[in-house]
Amino acid sequence: MTIFERDAKTLELPWPFTGREDELELIRRSSAAGHHGIVVTGPVGCGKTRLVTEAVRGTDCARVAGTPETRHLPFAAFAHLLPETVSLHRAVQLLSAVRLLLVDDAHLLDDASAALVHQLAVHGRTRLLVVATDGVRAPGAVSRLWTGELLPRLALEPLPHEETAQLLAAGVGGGLEPLTVNRLHRLCRGDLRLLREVVGAVREGGLLGRVPGSDEWAWRGPVPVTATVRERTAGVLDRRERETLELLAFAEPLTLDMEAVDLRVLEDLEAEGMVRVDDHGGVRLAHPLHGPVLRAAAGRLRARRLARTPEQCKAALEEEAAELSRRMERADVTTSCAPVGEWLVAEGEPVPAWYAAVRARFARLRGELREAAAWAREGLRDTAGDASCRAELALAVLQSGELADTDLDAGPRAEAWRAAARGDLDTALEAVSRTYDAVRLGAPGRSADAGPLGWEEAAAPGEGTDVLTRDVGPDRDRHAGMPAPGDGPRWGRRAVSMDERVPARVDVFALHADALARADGPALDRVAERLEERGFLLFAAEACAQAVHVHSDPRAARTSRTRAVALARRCQGARTPALSGLVLGELTARQRQIVTLAAAGLSNRQIAEKLTLSIRTVGNHLYSAYARLGAGGRGALPWLVELPDAQPA
Repeated sequence: MTIFERDAKTLELPWPFTGREDELELIRRSSAAGHHGIVVTGPVGCGKTRLVTEAVRGTDCARVAGTPETRHLPFAAFAHLLPETVSLHRAVQLLSAVRLLLVDDAHLLDDASAALVHQLAVHGRTRLLVVATDGVRAPGAVSRLWTGELLPRLALEPLPHEETAQLLAAGVGGGLEPLTVNRLHRLCRGDLRLLREVVGAVREGGLLGRVPGSDEWAWRGPVPVTATVRERTAGVLDRRERETLELLAFAEPLTLDMEAVDLRVLEDLEAEGMVRVDDHGGVRLAHPLHGPVLRAAAGRLRARRLARTPEQCKAALEEEAAELSRRMERADVTTSCAPVGEWLVAEGEPVPAWYAAVRARFARLRGELREAAAWAREGLRDTAGDASCRAELALAVLQSGELADTDLDAGPRAEAWRAAARGDLDTALEAVSRTYDAVRLGAPGRSADAGPLGWEEAAAPGEGTDVLTRDVGPDRDRHAGMPAPGDGPRWGRRAVSMDERVPARVDVFALHADALARADGPALDRVAERLEERGFLLFAAEACAQAVHVHSDPRAARTSRTRAVALARRCQGARTPALSGLVLGELTARQRQIVTLAAAGLSNRQIAEKLTLSIRTVGNHLYSAYARLGAGGRGALPWLVELPDAQPA
């Protein structure tokens, strides 16, 4: 069965600079007049050189770089800036006229060049941008730049998931679907050089294909073993314990049978960081890229003998779905670990609809609306009419505010959600009661027409669990509460009081309903905190949004609004009825300008110098902006200045 259209070679990969805005601004400030510079360190491939290159773009900057081949040659890195024969003292004099010097791969400098950089930092006439790699021994003169506090140090972390997705969207025309983005981030772990190499190889190999009915691209199939991939995994391919590592690689996504390996070998591999032991005692390869490379390097006969098949994963897949369902039942969706389903998707194998619906629901409750839609579509590939997946797809699209005509006919659950969203509770309740038994979700192993166990069965009807609240998503902007135990689904009819018996697994939702029914703004804010702690970001955003309308204190209302919009942004721009009316940013153009600079980390004095204002004027503008935004201080500002709804007054 052909899943995707194989026309991906028409893609182009411009790879513009994306993300790292805060770090970029910090480096620019550190290299401006009046500063001595900065040292940027980080793991291989995290984008250090790309970042500092962007920071000095358009400036008069001299550049030097260390190389492993010239570490024995004095002043090799500075050969293009210095005479052939020169002393350290004379070199410092000659380079004192250089206002800005970029030193790349400083950990590879020869000793004389390292000493020169150190002396330039001591004298302070030259602003230095020094780039070094973590985990590699650097010359003492280089490491003393930050340990001796001559220069501040920016320890760059691997690119986080959100910014990786932004980079891929900018670098690959049309964007990648969420499950592909997750896979690339998981494999490359923020290594941008590796990321670009893998994406380029996937593209050239024709492994990218259009997702039907969308403008997104998806990658299914093996990992291309390119030169960069081999370089990153050379340690695992050349080890004497390779046979044990191969057994682990072919056992993925399941855990290895411990009787098949020597425990002493595993202990040695664990001590060296090559394998890890999970909370359940399972042993896995430490890096997600090692397994694909080892499998690709094995011969066909060995691969045929050791490889897992989707059928062998069935029991583990059922357990994953059951565990996710238990997590939803306990109202805790903070984290998820479901490698079996992710392996099926990566290999391009069909994903059972009952499993896809559970994954979609779990992602949706976490506010990961694009991932939820992607999982629902996976389940619909081989089971196009599956009611559960169609419902989850419709709900994810409805909550994201991107409803298309093709998604409208998605079954009674979507009908209920739409009715509830527009305040028509009678129609919503009728839709739920009419279809709850007909489209019941069941665990694997139930009757053939049953779907997967899901959030709808967190408790049976009559246990006090509100079917509609769970079934139609987190938007409860217009309902009055949750039913008391034994009352059945009477959503919107009465509130549950705090002294009534509420099942522990849904207590946070009962508290939400009670706070909303009592129009208690502070209680809604507290509920939002608890929902956020449990991973329900979209629920938390809506609780804050609901608090905006019931707070008697205008400042508290502004704070709730700020939190609601920030949380909604973390939910991939969710747009539900409760959130649709929130508009943030009644700031003047000058206030927004100052807030943006403050969010980037500039002090009041630095902002005043940059904008030619007095420090008192900057402080007054910030105070007024904080009051209007409801922000408690600078810590809340980075979320606010990037919000799409924020418009200057």
